[in-house]
Amino acid sequence: MSKKKPHNINLVLTKLISGVFEKSGNKPLNYKQVASKLNLHDDESRELILQILKDESRKGLLSEPERGKFILKELKTFVTGRVDMTADGSAYIVSEDEFEEDIFVAPRKLRNALHGDTVKVYVYAKSKGRKKDGEVVEIIKRAKMEFTGIIKLSERFAFFVPDDRKMLHDIFIPLDGLKGGKDNEKAVARITDWPEDAKNPIGEITHILGMQGENNAEMNAILADYGFPLEFPALVEKEADEIPEAITGEEIAKRRDFRNILTFTIDPADAKDFDDAISFRKLDNGNIEVGVHIADVSHYVRPNSALDKEAFERGTSVYLVDRVIPMLPERLSNGLCSLRPNEDKLCFSAVFELDHEANVIHEWFGKTIIHSDTRFSYEQAQEILENKTGKHSEELLKLNELAYKLRDRKFKHGAISFESTEVKFRLDEHGKPLGVYVKERKDAHKLIEDYMLLANKKVAEFIAKKGKGKQKLTFVYRSHDSPKEDALLSFSQFAMKFGYKIDISSGRETARSLNFLMADVEGKKEQNVLTQLAIRSMAKAIYTTKKHSHYGLAFDFYTHFTSPIRRYPDVMVHRLLELYLAGGKSVNEEEYEKMSLHSSQMEKKAADAERASVKYKQAEYLEGNIGEEFKGIISGLTEWGMYVEIIENKCEGMVRLRDLNDDFYVLDEKNYCIIGQRRKKKFQLGDEVTIMVKKVDLSKRQIDFSLVH
Repeated sequence: MSKKKPHNINLVLTKLISGVFEKSGNKPLNYKQVASKLNLHDDESRELILQILKDESRKGLLSEPERGKFILKELKTFVTGRVDMTADGSAYIVSEDEFEEDIFVAPRKLRNALHGDTVKVYVYAKSKGRKKDGEVVEIIKRAKMEFTGIIKLSERFAFFVPDDRKMLHDIFIPLDGLKGGKDNEKAVARITDWPEDAKNPIGEITHILGMQGENNAEMNAILADYGFPLEFPALVEKEADEIPEAITGEEIAKRRDFRNILTFTIDPADAKDFDDAISFRKLDNGNIEVGVHIADVSHYVRPNSALDKEAFERGTSVYLVDRVIPMLPERLSNGLCSLRPNEDKLCFSAVFELDHEANVIHEWFGKTIIHSDTRFSYEQAQEILENKTGKHSEELLKLNELAYKLRDRKFKHGAISFESTEVKFRLDEHGKPLGVYVKERKDAHKLIEDYMLLANKKVAEFIAKKGKGKQKLTFVYRSHDSPKEDALLSFSQFAMKFGYKIDISSGRETARSLNFLMADVEGKKEQNVLTQLAIRSMAKAIYTTKKHSHYGLAFDFYTHFTSPIRRYPDVMVHRLLELYLAGGKSVNEEEYEKMSLHSSQMEKKAADAERASVKYKQAEYLEGNIGEEFKGIISGLTEWGMYVEIIENKCEGMVRLRDLNDDFYVLDEKNYCIIGQRRKKKFQLGDEVTIMVKKVDLSKRQIDFSLVH
């Protein structure tokens, strides 16, 4: 410890000295002037400052333009950024400044920083031809302190082996921190301390998840891994339980009453939370009034309540293969706010008068009370649409006819139709997968989607127009940027290998040719590969207060208004719409931008958790198929292997390049292929291959294939 102290003092002083030069506009200063600015007047400190000034000018951080006077060579000596850990324990620091190149940090200079942490790095002067490298001087914010993993027990202590491949340190657990955990049990551990000289952090067990390989334990581990809580705090449940069920006459009087107008819901057969309903009536002028009624969550979830804070932290409901982790407690999500049939329910609605060409003649937004007459599953609604007979068939058929017109108009304006396949599992009562199937999207799904899109679009347009001129109204938009030109170019070059031409001369033309491509590949073996690649070449959709258009939908303004039971941004949108309808003043944009950023991050975490649960079930499903052969499509390429998706069941695994022993294969990233260096044999993304299931590692959710030549 004593050896490290002077080094740390020097490091801190160097940081302070750099700060002095930066603040003084990098004027030449001598050691006495630097000491004076740091308020250090004793001889020992002055001596140390002089020594550091000389050392750092030798290292290249400072230069000495005149004898005894120093300046910074480069003003940026400290950079803040995020740790991106590599497999060998070193890291790259990705700067917050997008123009700053990544900084390499060797393992011994990381100072216990972990993957994802926000850190301050001292950057060394750059040597010729080398990347910038540096040393972590401060951990500003830990990305996570809790990890899932396996307990390894010995007589006097335990170690905890994290699942996270980027967490390279096992956590030391004293026996009194085990909370009853047993050897080889899956658990969640929290880091409580990390002494500077210790190789491993010290921690305690916070949750026992169960034995490794048990369905419940593995699903809960995925949730914990992505930072989603496994239960609601008692205070949140209590708040939810105390909300009165009865709707008062006073509340009804404030609302537009839709209880006598035909209203129904269409949802998955196993859904428990119904957050949207559609009402239908013919008007005297021959037009159709369509009401999009959304559960009035913001009526029950008040700002800054425990319920609200918890919902904000979660950001979204998470849909794993075998369960839903709701954003709101069950009493709200499946009870008070769920638009169940034959019950009066409070809603926030967008009501449209449509002519027979699906043009919006009139729109109205406001609070309502509804009474759903029927709860259709998608399958039931689809049957009525196909057979043209059944309960409310006349209304459903008219709604479908108008939905087709809304859809056609959207595509004519340049919207892109991505129909990627969604994998579903048939599970037994223990959650074990018995079969895999691909979920089909038919007219009943699309019909609901089209009216939800209409409501989202019109709410966003309404606020954007209302905020024009006098004062800009802060709002939460759903934004989707146009794709980067180089990403589109490389995608179009790849699509050409399959005989598809993409015109990228303009946004409209790109969208048109992408839609032709999507229609063309439907049902073909390359559908998933091309769809996934096209999606990857697109920018990611985010929540923001900035008024951006939505490229994928070709809408100038778009928001999320229709799912407040399962998405927090929709709750924000409801609150803001209510405020502005009442003539309220605009809210603080900076605050809402921060909330939007958090919502986008939680949405990504939820999508990653959902993907991890699918990967786990795929691995579990193929565990019983080791040694079996399947036809597959090459779905991804890396320098260490190629991903193959089995055509029959959509399970994806990897063929490792080191297992291909007929040649030395190298990745050609530009042309999406792997090439043998001697015989020039080529494996191209999208190629059909035969594989054998070689190995399944459930704990890592990994499937290994070998190639059958």
